[in-house]
Amino acid sequence: MEEKFDYWEFLAGIGLFLWGMSQLELAIKELGGASFKNLLHRFTDKSWKGILVGIGITAILQSSSLVTLMVLAFLGGGMISLRNSLGVVLGANLGTTFTAWVVATFGFKISVADFAFPFLAIGVMTYLFMNSRPFLKNTGIFLLGFGLLFLGLDYMKLAIEEYATAVDLSELQSYGLWVFFITGIIITAMIQSSSAMIVIVLSAVNAQVIGTDHALAMVIGANIGTTFTLILGAIDGSADKKRLALGNFAFNFFAGVFCFFWIDQLIDISIHFFNVVDPLMELVILNSLFNLIMILAFFPFLPAIEKWLTKRFRRYVPKGRSRYIKNVPLDVPSVAILAFEKELEWVLKDTLKLVWKIIHKHKRPKKDASVWKKITFQPKDLLQDYQNLKNLEEELYLFAMFLQEKNLSLDEATLLNDLTQTMRSLVIGAKEFKDIVHNLVEMENSEEPFVVDILDRLQGEVKDFLTVFEDYVAMGTADEAIMQSVKAKLKNNYSSLIQLLYTQLKTKKTDVSISTMANVIQQVFSGLELIWGAIGSLHKQEIAPEERL
Repeated sequence: MEEKFDYWEFLAGIGLFLWGMSQLELAIKELGGASFKNLLHRFTDKSWKGILVGIGITAILQSSSLVTLMVLAFLGGGMISLRNSLGVVLGANLGTTFTAWVVATFGFKISVADFAFPFLAIGVMTYLFMNSRPFLKNTGIFLLGFGLLFLGLDYMKLAIEEYATAVDLSELQSYGLWVFFITGIIITAMIQSSSAMIVIVLSAVNAQVIGTDHALAMVIGANIGTTFTLILGAIDGSADKKRLALGNFAFNFFAGVFCFFWIDQLIDISIHFFNVVDPLMELVILNSLFNLIMILAFFPFLPAIEKWLTKRFRRYVPKGRSRYIKNVPLDVPSVAILAFEKELEWVLKDTLKLVWKIIHKHKRPKKDASVWKKITFQPKDLLQDYQNLKNLEEELYLFAMFLQEKNLSLDEATLLNDLTQTMRSLVIGAKEFKDIVHNLVEMENSEEPFVVDILDRLQGEVKDFLTVFEDYVAMGTADEAIMQSVKAKLKNNYSSLIQLLYTQLKTKKTDVSISTMANVIQQVFSGLELIWGAIGSLHKQEIAPEERL
């Protein structure tokens, strides 16, 4: 009697396998996601390091999509170059083959269901009864995912084994390996998991439904099909996402086509060089070999590939004045916050440039201009610089507002609030200087030496402040004593100037009113104090950013 293929059992197996993979991804992300993001951030300054990190993280996380999401976040935030992110993607393709090794080693040599049941039982109980303890809860999810993964494998294996004796592939095989190659691409693109596809292929090989050459053709196709996950996500994505998706597709497509034409030679290598007789182990070795060939083939050309990709999709670069946050997905809050912080470094630089231009390089109105024009004078370039700063502030505020809607930890929410306050201090400090431009011009045009002397003193204060700031940043460490010392100095110098102003003008009037000069002095020192406080806050947060990832 001819066996009927139990489609529902087979589809249930795929569903359980994919669900198990997603639960494993969720658990590992919660248990060690910060550590993996820290590793990815710190050790991807070179392409070869990116490849090694991509292999290691993906082998543990078993989710190339999660690793790719991290890479996109760092790439958009300017914390990793396109070249090095391509290296991580290359490594991730090899790291994801670890699932096939586990399945081929254990999945077909023991009773898979019996192996899965203890993990399912312990995982479910831990998850249900330890729900208030995050570590134990996520450990339970991990065990549950592991059990579901192998239970799904058991369903797929049984469904294929029951039908194996009744399957006649002679007609299908007559079309050649191309049909298996294309089938691997299509099925993997549909189920969005190369790991699940390779497990299906391993099950078919174990049941002797297909040979090693057909299986390898499907595996090569699966490696190409899995790139469609990133391609779909890049359709409405930023330019960086499109570039990374195109690079990933190009790697797998060209390497896949090359290896497809050399399938027989690759099989001969696995038999003679590795001396493998188990068809399952032979297939996983060939799968890893394919991805290793891809790394070796493209690694020397990563600089040229980066240059070529950078010229693509320029019209998809997000609009806005920000440099980092406009490219960072909010799906990884810790990286988004780090990008927000890097953006503030530029806000600080723009603020200091504006202050310097206002104090030293403002343009005077013409000598024959009216008194009213001199008093209300506001240079267009300075106003535009300040407006640019305000536009950037608004963009950052909107980013922070959307980020706050994500599932932030208490530490992340506190840090985001602190960074937002720091940004506000910088912009208010810049406004203090912007509002006195016309007063500075009035003082500069004064005929009284004393008024010009006050202006010179204020310019000296700003110059000294910028020098102290440069020295403080060069130290590379936060120093509370220096912070307090500079604050005290600003306060003392403010009091001295105000005292000098009142002493000199008690009996003598000038062409610039005492209230105007007092206001200028007050706003200059107020602005410097706000900016210095923001500098201290930013520099303190920069000391160990990896602790926040």
